[in-house]
Amino acid sequence: MILDYIMRRLGLLLFMMVTLSVFTFSLSYLFPGDPLSNLSGITNTSFSQTSELQDKYQFNDNYLMQYFAFLGRILQGDWGLSFASGDSVFSHIIDLFPATLELSIYALVISVTFGVPAGIIAAAYQKSWPDKLINSTTLIGYSMPVFWLALLLIMVFSLQLGWFPMSGRMGLLYEIPSQTGFILLDIALADFPYSGMAMLDALHHLTLPTIVLAMYPTTVLVRFTRDSMLNVLEQSYVKTARAKGLNRAQLIMHHALRNALLPVIKQIGLQFSTLITLAMITEVIFSWPGVGRWLIDSIYQRDYPAIQGGLLAVSMFVILATIVAELTYTLFDPLSRNQAHGKV
Repeated sequence: MILDYIMRRLGLLLFMMVTLSVFTFSLSYLFPGDPLSNLSGITNTSFSQTSELQDKYQFNDNYLMQYFAFLGRILQGDWGLSFASGDSVFSHIIDLFPATLELSIYALVISVTFGVPAGIIAAAYQKSWPDKLINSTTLIGYSMPVFWLALLLIMVFSLQLGWFPMSGRMGLLYEIPSQTGFILLDIALADFPYSGMAMLDALHHLTLPTIVLAMYPTTVLVRFTRDSMLNVLEQSYVKTARAKGLNRAQLIMHHALRNALLPVIKQIGLQFSTLITLAMITEVIFSWPGVGRWLIDSIYQRDYPAIQGGLLAVSMFVILATIVAELTYTLFDPLSRNQAHGKV
């Protein structure tokens, strides 16, 4: 049954990927300018060069054949050239995506570390002052725009107090060779005499963008965990355990926590896909060299091949993260597997 469910989800993933690829291919005709230039990233070509590009991209054939040729180039890593830099779009994404992924992972760790325990505490002390305090704080954080929070933190902690830098990943004093694209991991792997100071500098640069990016998913996890825990605490087996004389801590740790956290696992995965999109705004404000900032800059520069490639990469990752989160939740929760097969 599990294998059948996984195969169906993989079929859904394939359908979504095909739909995404059709949309990305259509952008070359929807954008202004020559569709051949929008796909290849090559402009101001001679007659012979144009003929070669038409043969390569099969522009003399129908749209279906052009789409299949587009799919083949995507799978081979040929995503065209950037109008702005003249370099491969795929190489740009490979170089920049680790920075976005790194920031999103750290924000997710912060969200889970603070959001899940806060939701459990709010449910355990329902309608008392801890619950009211956590709910009020969560409401403020949920309602606060990401860009406004970022500017506020920069004004207070960077400009006034001077505790944290306001942009970039590293100070100009350190030059760390990029091996994995994850700055902390690269510092740990580099044979650098001042690695400790470089690590501290990188953590200082990470602090503010991570806090800003983690705010929204943290508030969502707090509310979701609280509701899930309250729902489990109302179940008959928990009430029976309470009638036997178990205290609040024993009820939560031994009876409610495991079942309450099952839906939270799925929500964590969904929030990770949300972080990728929210990271675009955060990267622009903090000049974080990730794919989100590069994509926004490409939009301003009307770099159509880069826009196509950036949208394709971000959308693919969001779809994959969502499917993986749902599969993980299904593997952990036998009830959801039965519901997926029409059983009760």
